[in-house]
Amino acid sequence: MKFIYALVLLFTATTLLAQPKIDFNEPTHDYGNIQEEDGMAKTVFKFTNTGDQPLIVNNVRASCGCTTPQWTKEPVLPGKDGTIEVAYNPKNRPGPFSKSVNVYSNTQPSVTVLRIKGTVKPRKKSLEEMFPREMGPVRWKTNYTSFGSMYNSEKETRELPFVNNSKEPVTMGIFRSPDHIDVKFEPQTLEPGKEGKMIITYDASAEERYGYSSDRVYLTINDEKNNRYSVGISVTVKEDFRNLSEEELAKAPVAEFDNKVFNFGTIKQGEKVSNNFKLTNTGKSDLLIRNVRASCGCTAVKHANIIKPGETTEIGVTFNSRGKRNRQNKSISVITNDPKNSTTILRVMGTVSAN
Repeated sequence: MKFIYALVLLFTATTLLAQPKIDFNEPTHDYGNIQEEDGMAKTVFKFTNTGDQPLIVNNVRASCGCTTPQWTKEPVLPGKDGTIEVAYNPKNRPGPFSKSVNVYSNTQPSVTVLRIKGTVKPRKKSLEEMFPREMGPVRWKTNYTSFGSMYNSEKETRELPFVNNSKEPVTMGIFRSPDHIDVKFEPQTLEPGKEGKMIITYDASAEERYGYSSDRVYLTINDEKNNRYSVGISVTVKEDFRNLSEEELAKAPVAEFDNKVFNFGTIKQGEKVSNNFKLTNTGKSDLLIRNVRASCGCTAVKHANIIKPGETTEIGVTFNSRGKRNRQNKSISVITNDPKNSTTILRVMGTVSAN
């Protein structure tokens, strides 16, 4: 009985030892520098079955869709070779890259990781690609600029590059622009094929405007007025409290809300729901509501502009569910002259049922 048991153990151990083994000469391939315009970059990984049983590669998966692997599908006998071909697509992928390729087979372990790496040298872009926005004979990299966040005491400048894509000189000008935005062109008359720049200066101190806002400047090109010739400008203006003294801060207004979230539960599509957020001025001077802005046009807001010390007002919010479905989460930004908390976000949320 012991002899039979020993034979079984020997047979089991022999079976476990008899298995395929995948052995790659080079598990990593470095392409070095490749040109984007040359298209697919291919390499072949060669492997040998150094085990005692037929080797089967079940699948090969790349870490991204930019690599396309092909491999030996039939069983590879012990001592024989197989291949895995990997092609990397460099189109629109300039710069260094490093990707992994997982090889799934009937070996132990069942996954072998290959790697490819290199650097894609970008192709030379066409004028249309570098300046994709077209306005008549002029092309722009973009027809929009953001000034980000500014204090209401600041003035900042941005530049937008453009190019004359025609065979004649073009003269740039402005026929409509807000008073707080100044625009210049360098040069004002641009020769064919040459680049220029639109210099935009935003003066946040020129008018009382708080929170996020957007403007549009309308251009003339060779004295032609066309509403399509325009540039969008956005900014978020903050009130500048940086120079307030300790005494001024102690006498400042304080904005306190009783609640900042209105959950209307579940309503039917087309219904309207309303809520009044109570705002109290617990400070020592007048609280001024500078701006109230809803995140969508489906939310209407009513409010007073001045709250005396100790007084309470209501900010009325109405949500219209027409055209809305499922979960809703809207925000209302309330901007005041409270130096310690100038912006408060109110939330309106719930579910709109189509039934």
